[in-house]
Amino acid sequence: MKRLVERIAQGLVDRPEAVSVEAVEEDNATVLELRVAPGDLGKVIGKQGRTARALRTLLAAVGRKQGRRFALEILE
Repeated sequence: MKRLVERIAQGLVDRPEAVSVEAVEEDNATVLELRVAPGDLGKVIGKQGRTARALRTLLAAVGRKQGRRFALEILE
C-alpha cells in the first residue's frame, strides 16, 4: 500500500523526488503519512479535497479486500 500511494502521489506532483510515505502501525489500522513539497500540497489534496478523498477511497477498497484498515494523512 505504501508503494501504491507513493506512485500515485509522484504522478500528481511537480517534484516527485520530494514525495515520501511512512507507514505507522496503530491499534487496528495502518496509517500512511504522505509528505510532499510545500508547493505540491494543493495538487495532492485537490479542489475541495477531491483528490485526497479519492486516494482514501482507494485505500479503503484495497483494505477491505485484504481484511485490513488503512488511513491516509497528508502532512506538510
